[in-house]
Amino acid sequence: MGISTTRGLSRTRSWKNTFQNVPFIVRLLALCCIIMALARPQLKFEEQQSEGEGVDIVLCIDVSGSMTAQDFTPNRMEAAKKVAEDFINNRPDDRIGIVIFSGESFTQCPLTTDHYVLTSQIQQIRNGLLEDGTAIGSGLATSVDRLRNSKAKSKVIILLTDGINNGGLIDPATAKEIAKTFKIKVYTIGVGTDGYAPTPVSTPMGIVMQNEKVAIDEKLLRNIADETGGKYFRATDNQSLQSIYASIDRLEKSKVEIITFRRFTEKFYPFIFAAMAMLLLEIILRFTLFKKFP
Repeated sequence: MGISTTRGLSRTRSWKNTFQNVPFIVRLLALCCIIMALARPQLKFEEQQSEGEGVDIVLCIDVSGSMTAQDFTPNRMEAAKKVAEDFINNRPDDRIGIVIFSGESFTQCPLTTDHYVLTSQIQQIRNGLLEDGTAIGSGLATSVDRLRNSKAKSKVIILLTDGINNGGLIDPATAKEIAKTFKIKVYTIGVGTDGYAPTPVSTPMGIVMQNEKVAIDEKLLRNIADETGGKYFRATDNQSLQSIYASIDRLEKSKVEIITFRRFTEKFYPFIFAAMAMLLLEIILRFTLFKKFP
């Protein structure tokens, strides 16, 4: 009996010795929680709201056969598409639409702020989508129609062509007057080098390159721009075309103000409750399982 009692006491003392540091560890954990609570962790929510005046813009692009001339790299049409994409990406706060024209006109994309849709539609532009020709009046009139119900403070058309009006149902002068009526500013761009440009031409023998004379009705384009409050530009290569779009981008800046709202949520309360729970646990352990007798 005596031997058995001694072994039981020995096991009890061994158990307490093994776990005697538990209250101290609990106190350390409580201290860590107090330090975390004093650091005041927070969760931040941010909201952005746009206020101000955007600009509604229609890109009116000539897609006639002459736009395949290779005085630009790789040709006029691809160069025009590239600068149009860059222009769109630089104007995140504006609604932009796309109108194409040759012998007739067509809305490639209505006004939208969805840049993915816009760039996708630009990439699909190619020669042969419409009857060939250069219907400047029809292209301008269709662009005006896209903007006539716009509530934007500023309405702009950027009309790009490399030829002389020779088709369509609407005369350029009539389309210009309609644009003036709706207070739409028209920037015009004449595209093409001086003199002659290598142009692919269909023949019975297939596609052959021929030097075609560059013929742009600069008087008409300048008149349209001047009377609508815009400006006429002449692009003779890729670099000058990029510079023109950059100039228009600076002239037609959106007046948009971004207002940021910040809201903070306090996250230190769980650490306070955890510290209190651990301190209480330490007190219970010290006065029960690990109580020291004299």
